[in-house]
Amino acid sequence: MIWLNGVIKRSDKVLPCRLFTDYDKYLFKQGRHYRLYEKLGSRILAVNGERGTHFAVWAPNAERVSVIGDFNLWDPEDHLLFLSDPESGVWEGLIPKVGEGTLYKYRIKSKEGYDLDRGDPFAFLWEQPPKTASIVYDLAHHWNDAEWMDSRHRFNSLNSPLAFYEVHSGSWRRSPERNCCLDYRDLADQLSSYVSEMGFTHVELLPIMEHPFYGSWGYQTTGYFAPTSRHGKPSDFMYFVERLHKEGVGLFLDWVPSHFPSDAHGLLAFDGTSLYEYADEKKRFQPDWKSYIFDYGKGEVQSFLISSAFFWLDKYHADGIRVDAVASMLYLDYSRKPGQWSPNIHGGKENLEALSFLRNLNEAAYSAFPDAQMIAEESTAWPMVSKPTYLGGIGFGMKWNMGWMHDTLTYFSKDPIYRKYHQSLITFSIWYAFSENFILSLSHDEVVYGKGSLLKKMPGDNWQKFANLRLLFGYMYAHPGKKLLFMGGEFGQWDEWYHEKSLDWHLLDQHLNRGMARWVKDLNHAYRCEEALHELDFDISGFEWVDLQDYSQSVISFTRKGRKANEQILVICNFTPVPRHGYRVGVPVAGTWQELLNSDGKEYGGSGQGNLGAIEATDSTFRDMPCSVSLTLPPLSILFLKSPR
Repeated sequence: MIWLNGVIKRSDKVLPCRLFTDYDKYLFKQGRHYRLYEKLGSRILAVNGERGTHFAVWAPNAERVSVIGDFNLWDPEDHLLFLSDPESGVWEGLIPKVGEGTLYKYRIKSKEGYDLDRGDPFAFLWEQPPKTASIVYDLAHHWNDAEWMDSRHRFNSLNSPLAFYEVHSGSWRRSPERNCCLDYRDLADQLSSYVSEMGFTHVELLPIMEHPFYGSWGYQTTGYFAPTSRHGKPSDFMYFVERLHKEGVGLFLDWVPSHFPSDAHGLLAFDGTSLYEYADEKKRFQPDWKSYIFDYGKGEVQSFLISSAFFWLDKYHADGIRVDAVASMLYLDYSRKPGQWSPNIHGGKENLEALSFLRNLNEAAYSAFPDAQMIAEESTAWPMVSKPTYLGGIGFGMKWNMGWMHDTLTYFSKDPIYRKYHQSLITFSIWYAFSENFILSLSHDEVVYGKGSLLKKMPGDNWQKFANLRLLFGYMYAHPGKKLLFMGGEFGQWDEWYHEKSLDWHLLDQHLNRGMARWVKDLNHAYRCEEALHELDFDISGFEWVDLQDYSQSVISFTRKGRKANEQILVICNFTPVPRHGYRVGVPVAGTWQELLNSDGKEYGGSGQGNLGAIEATDSTFRDMPCSVSLTLPPLSILFLKSPR
């Protein structure tokens, strides 16, 4: 076939316009094409004065491919695409007069002779589920967030305070008039103001990518290049991002390259063969989620996935990506019994292809978007997840600390009378706190499937439950590591999260819930303002134990430090409902220590016990410290005391 300026002779239905070049093919096969969304999928353009939509799809094992849609009454014989290069497996062509808003799918005839109707893996917009057609859409947008984008390196730095508010877009708030999800624009206006007021630095959205089953919360993705149409169009989601940025709030997106669902319009057996998924029966199926696993050994699949991550960072100005279920990618025996998995070439259980993909992903992302961050949800002890690839790491910027979460919630769920026997649960995390760049996460996973809300996990009567939860949040903000809290926890949601209804915002009319919200707001403020609480989150020099041996009274104390010698904050936790008067704690310097935060303050719903805003440290030595203070420890409380200047 001879091409002239990208076009050969005109047909009655399709112009055989070739956009996918030999260089694209080379990068695609190597797993190094990171912007496939500029070449594959549907895009409106004009060729030799003929305006229409160019379609391109990867289906190397197809006998033929046609575009069907509302423009041709879904007739598979009308608009056949051209196989521009058999080695690339890309079918493409320009269909004149087809424009924005057109519904379409690909009719793929397999080499075995049966027909498959597939959505476009690179579609920018899909019909609202349960409908399944792709939609032609022009992503052109004039962005108005230059101020944020120019300075976001300061807000995304590992030395900066990072406090994530995790949100499910469909259930944070709902429209009372329609009893359904807010659209992107309403959500933008309401959420951006709320998050800014509460002091969180970033929003982390559960997967916003198009997904057929709403109850999957987005973790069963079909549209890797499209925000879900449940809330509106791509331009509306761009407005959402802009509103957050104008309020000084960053946006991270959950992203799922670990598996995909089996819906008929999706990726499974896309061209009649195992194209995106592994062909090996012992590698291709994810039993936990009844979904299919990407074949990371194919360069084309790596290009597809990395292009998806790039797409959200590029076209939607996302400030970072949180990669879901990394452990399921790294281990070939994940959720499998002996004999149900295939070992790697060395006989081990590590998925070397997935490991290579993750390293390629992180290297590429940080190279192209150096002021963004990549986060891993990785639940095992795989080493160096958040260390650079040149040191042998996987290359993520940060990793969720699942061990801290599990031990901490186990400890807090115990009756305080027994906590003295389990103090190691609350102190052990420091032994490994600096082995990775950890995020302390109290996420959606902890408040679903019968686990109950955070508040309901706490023991005691209502007052004690709230006091325990304030103490838990205070301990999280004092502990080294960045912070993440799922929506509703910040005001003491009683009910377990359910994706079909709004959070119980009416609870803010109650004193204890209102006090909880104020406590989290003040924690965020202190965390952001006090360098000692965030600057050395990932450096052991930013933490020092004062006393971790007071098991009998269930009290621990430690200091957090900044880079400046005089930047220190003393943290004391009383994990029992017994107030302790005249409690002595060693401190590094004498002088007036300001009571920066006290979770027992009446404004937070506490009993109001404390130290009248400050305490004087004397030269009296105590437990290897040159000075000490004698203070009041309120019941079930945490105190933050700021060092003298």
